[in-house]
Amino acid sequence: MSAWFNETLYTAIRQSLRIDKLLFRDKSPFQEVAIFENEMMGRVLALDGIIQTSEKDEFVYHEMLTHLPMMAHGRVRRILIIGGGDGGVLREALRHKSVEKAVMVEIDGMVVEQCLRLMPSLPGKAYKDKRAELIIGDGIDYVRKSKDTFDLIVVDSTDPIGPAEVLFTDEFYRHCRRLTRGGGVVVKQTGVPIHQGPELRQAVKRLRKIFPKAGAYIAAVPLYYGGFMALTWASDRADLPATSVATVRKPWAKLGIKTKYYTPEIQYGAFALPRFIKDLVA
Repeated sequence: MSAWFNETLYTAIRQSLRIDKLLFRDKSPFQEVAIFENEMMGRVLALDGIIQTSEKDEFVYHEMLTHLPMMAHGRVRRILIIGGGDGGVLREALRHKSVEKAVMVEIDGMVVEQCLRLMPSLPGKAYKDKRAELIIGDGIDYVRKSKDTFDLIVVDSTDPIGPAEVLFTDEFYRHCRRLTRGGGVVVKQTGVPIHQGPELRQAVKRLRKIFPKAGAYIAAVPLYYGGFMALTWASDRADLPATSVATVRKPWAKLGIKTKYYTPEIQYGAFALPRFIKDLVA
């Protein structure tokens, strides 16, 4: 009889993936880390019983969390990634030759180590890039103390429980604004709205208290049960929904980056929110 991974994110519904081969399971000082193989999804990463990403569909999440804000900003040179231990956001960011520095701050070194060992396609060669700086440390502590400024901050965290809880607070958002003054952009994941509507509503509400502009856009990530996933954004100047297809098409073509999900048309269409999501962030 096959073993199954039963996700623990929700109490009233359950998502299960068959464990065809358990590759790693251990507890770090912060959480339980598990990586297993599944016939349909390839290798899957789970943290504290919650599915994070898979080899088969990771490109959707990582491309939309990275290329969309970078193209909307138009001149990203310095990037800060909070979390992102699987390496996917760092990989995508460094595909832009304009990037001069990408700092990644991940609290759990075990996640970085095991994803690099067992899911190497996610980070690719990102950690070998001279523009990349990996810091194993606390994201909230980093933004409190940093005196640097960034064009883009990507918060690639787990849900607001456990070690990621502080990344959904007013204090964290205030420090992010301080580090992105002058038109910088902050983006983060805020769950699947059909099941996690309060999380999305609260995140946008808090961001709008601190940034002049904030909102949400969507992506369809197959592994995240419940349909569209919401990604939130904030800026003191940039207005991401106003970015037209025509504005992005030529610069994107010049980059020559091949993607599996992101396109200039998706850039624009991602802000066409279904009514129930629009109501959550109104």
